[in-house]
Amino acid sequence: MLKEKILYKDELPVNVIVANIEEYPIHFHEDMEVVYVLEGSIVLRNGYYTYTLKQGDIFILNDREMHSFDSNGDYNMIMMLQMDLSYFSRYYDNLRNGFFVTDMEDDKDESLDVLRNILARIMMEVLQKGYGYEHKVIESTHNLIACLISDFRYFVMEDGKFKNEVKNKGNKILAGRLNRITDYMYDNYNRKLTLGEIADREHLSIYYLSHIIKEATGLSFQDLLSYIRVEESEKLLLGTNKKIAVIAEETGFSAVRYYIKHFEHWYGMHPIEYRKKYVGKIISREIEAKYTRCDPVHIEDAIKHQVKGVYADYEDKFKAKPVIVNVDIYDDYAEVQKDTPKLAEVMGHKPNEVLAKVFDQFMSLGENVIASGNNYIVTTRNKYPGPLDSISVLVYSFDDNVYAALHKIKSEIELKKIIQNSDGESEFLVKCNGFAGKYNIVRYRLEREQLVSMIEHKNDVDADVPPRTKLRNGISMMPNIYKESVTTSDAISLRSIFKGIGVELILVDPK
Repeated sequence: MLKEKILYKDELPVNVIVANIEEYPIHFHEDMEVVYVLEGSIVLRNGYYTYTLKQGDIFILNDREMHSFDSNGDYNMIMMLQMDLSYFSRYYDNLRNGFFVTDMEDDKDESLDVLRNILARIMMEVLQKGYGYEHKVIESTHNLIACLISDFRYFVMEDGKFKNEVKNKGNKILAGRLNRITDYMYDNYNRKLTLGEIADREHLSIYYLSHIIKEATGLSFQDLLSYIRVEESEKLLLGTNKKIAVIAEETGFSAVRYYIKHFEHWYGMHPIEYRKKYVGKIISREIEAKYTRCDPVHIEDAIKHQVKGVYADYEDKFKAKPVIVNVDIYDDYAEVQKDTPKLAEVMGHKPNEVLAKVFDQFMSLGENVIASGNNYIVTTRNKYPGPLDSISVLVYSFDDNVYAALHKIKSEIELKKIIQNSDGESEFLVKCNGFAGKYNIVRYRLEREQLVSMIEHKNDVDADVPPRTKLRNGISMMPNIYKESVTTSDAISLRSIFKGIGVELILVDPK
């Protein structure tokens, strides 16, 4: 099967694979793919042309383009970023079927550095999977597409291959017109198609349209149409057992001899010879891609050397280690903590009243504390000895420095400033070992923005505030509440991630 189905995970319209490729047989897909060589080199066959991509090279594989990869025999690290065009086409007209080409021979092209930077940032977001990383990946992909449209959309034919044409950069009218023309040609290549028909659609004279096509591609209209027909015939040659005469007819050639003539011009051999040579090298149930996914540490190291500054940004951003709390129902349950939790000290400080609201609700449960720290408490309603079937978790996303600062502040204005200036990411993972069965989990969560609103509007209830304003302010302070059910055989893991200061209360009860 020539067509490869791309599986997008985590509800992301972007898929990233970084691998050492041995062999990736001939295939195509309906989405766009950006290939970035992080280490080594790779042989890329795209249509009739073969490229050797070296470290730092970026190649754009447009939708429906036939391509394959082969190793040079040495180790390589290839980043393949695939974009779901059914998603991104909603934001960009004519993105599908667009021609995007990078000039790998122009090492001084600053636009290529921009592409490398964006690709590196997408890769680091995928590796780190920090708070809200999905949003950041999509946002960076929008920036990637914007860069492609701005600097890599225009093309000419030179020495039998498409090349980026610098002089056309910035000519958005020409780019849009070319996209419409080529889209129409790809959609109608299999029938009799004339220059006059397209000229009428574009409200142009035949002479001017012919000039545009020649200027942009280096080909006449008829040669470009024949190129598209030959290119599309490759899928039928390798993906079906149809005879050459049938393929010629289905791709729009008036006679098989014309098909053979143009195929030999572009591919350098007879269609039958081409079929014999490559039919055993396409992706199928019997023939699969051979590659090994690269280790995340190795990928980060490659990015560190490829794109200066990007790795350092993320290294600083994610240097805070996750808070991991291990709770064992046999050991910790038997050792109920009698001392006042450390978190109670800072929550009892008057200026922290807003932060303490959830803490006070949590402590009003009167449960047994089985684990605690500067920024978390774990309790259970159960009494020892006896079965343990419920657990309550409260986490505050601040580090030791903020904990110390909260002890010293003298007003809510200072508290608000601390919360607003908090921009770091934090992660909590509470591992509850010994739980088995079905459980309901309820999460009560307040983000940084909600805490700020609570400080700003805490007196709205008693103040003379218009009803609409009071409602709007009240909505901005409402917590996020999530419910889920899980089935476990031995353990439950509860993960909380935050950007900035936040608080989450998690209740786990048997279903």
